[in-house]
Amino acid sequence: MTIDSYDPNIAPDPASWLALGDDERRTLVEAWHATLQAEMPNIPVHAMMHVIVENQVAEGDALPVQRKVRQLMAQGLDRHDAIHAVASVLMHHFHALMTRDETGKAAGSDQNQRYFSALGRLNARKWLRSG
Repeated sequence: MTIDSYDPNIAPDPASWLALGDDERRTLVEAWHATLQAEMPNIPVHAMMHVIVENQVAEGDALPVQRKVRQLMAQGLDRHDAIHAVASVLMHHFHALMTRDETGKAAGSDQNQRYFSALGRLNARKWLRSG
């Protein structure tokens, strides 16, 4: 199965999605967002966040991301908003990775576990209230 378009409200076939290169995935995501005709400050970064989250969803049970997206959808978010909610946690994770604490040390040792723990605390109501 070949993927020739992207719609964040429809989960792409995991094997087909992962068979694409990151540039192909990003191009598909950017093309879908272009159809919205909405102003976005940084389309390439926005698209790459979609790609990263979709990659994690496509990994299935190997990561908690697919379960979290399903949970957020069961709580009332559409799939696109659920992808954004997970991406918001991921962005905080990236920020923590690049930030040093007051002692000058890099934040924590097991960053993946910190990310997965933060995902575990995410729920639709909390994300919707965050703006």
